[in-house]
Amino acid sequence: MTRSTDPARASVPALAGYDAVLFDLDGVLTPTAEVHMRAWQAMFDDLFAAWDIHPAYSERDYFAHLDGRKRYDGVAALLRSRDVEVPWGRPDDDPSADTVCGIGNRKNVVFTRVLEEEGIAAYPGSLAVLDVLDRDGVAVAVVSSSKNARPVLSAAGLTDRFAVVVDGVVAERDGLPSKPAPDVFLAGARALGVDPARAAVIEDAVSGVASGTAGGFGLVVGVDRGTGADALRDAGAHLIVTDLDDLLENDA
Repeated sequence: MTRSTDPARASVPALAGYDAVLFDLDGVLTPTAEVHMRAWQAMFDDLFAAWDIHPAYSERDYFAHLDGRKRYDGVAALLRSRDVEVPWGRPDDDPSADTVCGIGNRKNVVFTRVLEEEGIAAYPGSLAVLDVLDRDGVAVAVVSSSKNARPVLSAAGLTDRFAVVVDGVVAERDGLPSKPAPDVFLAGARALGVDPARAAVIEDAVSGVASGTAGGFGLVVGVDRGTGADALRDAGAHLIVTDLDDLLENDA
């Protein structure tokens, strides 16, 4: 339960003194990680059955190979874990193409359908933290590996809260490598005009936590939505919470 949804009566002591906060999207601001997981599961179940690939796809594969990575990098990493190599292809490959890009686009068809049919709502605790940061004039950005970041922000009613969005589209355009490389978070800090040492990163993926740590950010918060506190801590998280609500304190 959110401790206070009134920004006039709440504070976020852990983030006090930082000039900016950079948020991952899926699993931090919105529960879209669950939609991504279902879409990946459905797509890889069909693919593995058609290609007779073993062992079967599991949730462990999502966290080990897909979570936090750009879509095509994740496809390549997961197939490589099964000793399967296919041509990379092109981002505009048809979803039926048996290429890394085609397979990634196949998954995105499933994801888009689920998002359109079911919609998405931001975590209440995340909204409460954003309200406090907005009240205090702290700069914020979204840094996501997903090419669906902007549609998700729109579906969740969050578009107007973020002037800076570094997503999978930007990463591909600018040639930025996937998390755990620090490049996407550093690009977000540059866009906000802040020193990484004076900014905080909030992430739920091991690769994202490692990215923020490698970028030299002053605070890296790990949100444990199933990844595991030990894994987030080992990746470099300075602070671990189960929901952003845990960061709030009621000043009333």
